[in-house]
Amino acid sequence: MSDTLAAPATHAIEVRHSRFLARAATAASVADALAFLAAHADRGATHNCWAYRIGVDYRSSDDGEPAGTAGRPILAAIDGQALDQVVVVVTRWYGGIKLGAGGLVRAYGGAAAECLRTATRRPLVRLCELELRAGFEDLGAVHASLLAHGAAKVAESFESDGVRMQLSLPADQVEALRSRLRDATRDRVRWERRS
Repeated sequence: MSDTLAAPATHAIEVRHSRFLARAATAASVADALAFLAAHADRGATHNCWAYRIGVDYRSSDDGEPAGTAGRPILAAIDGQALDQVVVVVTRWYGGIKLGAGGLVRAYGGAAAECLRTATRRPLVRLCELELRAGFEDLGAVHASLLAHGAAKVAESFESDGVRMQLSLPADQVEALRSRLRDATRDRVRWERRS
């Protein structure tokens, strides 16, 4: 299990008169990451280089800097901190002195790494969606078990023979919830995994 950010973070540095401002936030989806980038890219700056990692999805952009000198170092900073569901944009205001490829890699990667290193983190809990069917006689046991295992009801519908619930719960609690309900209801609850 990896971590993500608990709150947005920023870090600013100056390298040979160029100012670099790194901004990072959590992004649960690619759409969230792109919305963060759109909101935080400074159009008056020289460059807005960025990267995100959301599970197996990742992208980065050098935004006009030489290829591989900005976006990849920012992504490497995210991966180096073992973070997931994170987006980082590093904005540069050019100070009149060229930094060279190595200097750019160090500046962009360093600003992003320090921003992420000092950011507040939280564990990233992978959620699973399930659907269960239970008879009316088992509702007391079902509700007590859901509460004990951190399951949230996403939807609920009543039918002639009982209830159908769509649940969201931490993936590491699925088997424990099933086992508890199997014992509490004599295996009368029926399951369907949705994700």
